[in-house]
Amino acid sequence: MTDQTSRTGPAAARGEREVLILNALPHPVILLDEANKVCSANDAAQSFFQASASVLSRHPLGHFVPFGSPLLQLVDQVRERGSSVNEYRVDVGTPRIGGERIVDIYAAPAADQPNFVVVMLQERTMADKMDRQLTHRGAARSVTGLAAMLAHEIKNPLSGIRGAAQLLEQSATDDDRALTQLITDEADRIVKLVDRMEVFSDERPIEREPVNIHAVLEHVKRLALSGFARHIRIIEEYDPSLPPVYANRDQLVQVFLNLVKNAAEALVDTSDAEIVLTTAFRPGVRLSIPGTRERVSLPLEFCVRDNGPGVPDEIQTHMFDPFVTTKTNGTGLGLALVAKIVGDHGGVIECDSQPRRTTFRLLLPAYVDKSAD
Repeated sequence: MTDQTSRTGPAAARGEREVLILNALPHPVILLDEANKVCSANDAAQSFFQASASVLSRHPLGHFVPFGSPLLQLVDQVRERGSSVNEYRVDVGTPRIGGERIVDIYAAPAADQPNFVVVMLQERTMADKMDRQLTHRGAARSVTGLAAMLAHEIKNPLSGIRGAAQLLEQSATDDDRALTQLITDEADRIVKLVDRMEVFSDERPIEREPVNIHAVLEHVKRLALSGFARHIRIIEEYDPSLPPVYANRDQLVQVFLNLVKNAAEALVDTSDAEIVLTTAFRPGVRLSIPGTRERVSLPLEFCVRDNGPGVPDEIQTHMFDPFVTTKTNGTGLGLALVAKIVGDHGGVIECDSQPRRTTFRLLLPAYVDKSAD
């Protein structure tokens, strides 16, 4: 970051190191004073705004971003709250720096400098995740059509096949009876698969209410420890002051049960296997709704983390798509259904995975009591 002050001795050396570190960042970082003038800007910021640090310092930030930009409002919020604020998918593009420039904004108070604000811009992060959310929903819609077709074209003939197999079983030898039983079992398995896919076709409005997420997670934990995760340590890191989430309780149970079960299955060969459940309040997180100017607050963050081997790189960008799975006998519908439920709630789900640390992160809206207004 280009420093506008003169330093000598150790302070100067420290300042030079700070400049080197900030200039190494690929993301634009700027420091704003009380009047929103750019005091400092790293190399990425100068490139982003297509102006040198000296040019940036001559004008307030409003000169370089669109009129009424949410970025300016966020800076004001940081000063009012005295805490950091994040906002995703904000267009800061102008003719000066090019057309549409979608960024995620991270703004925070500058230490030891009252009313100074540090701003970092990140291009193509949560915006990409939102695009993937839309892709997941589109894929879910394709599964909806496929499920409707399968229900008509496959389930009806399967019932006939199953009935015929049962009739044959009555007069079959012991050896043949094993084959008729196999036909019946496989027919039942295909029907169950189609039934799971038909869940995607349920377009009824979700019945939502204020839900205590910790009660949901405690229920999921009990189910897991009594069954598929009985040999795994489950750690809870909760924010006890968290407000209720505005959601459907049964669907949340389904979401977290699926995520915890996936984590448990990934830990089969891990000697120190553990799953960590976390909840947190992120009041600065807001996302735009595609196709509208509305911005929705998603302040509740819930995570399921495991110390397994991680998700293979080749499927990370497609893991919420239907029929994508690494399991030998998996259908690839579990995470697709999770993504659909989270999307139906107006939330976002993402996955950060590396060996020994895979985290599924959900951002969901809090319950707001409108009768109290």
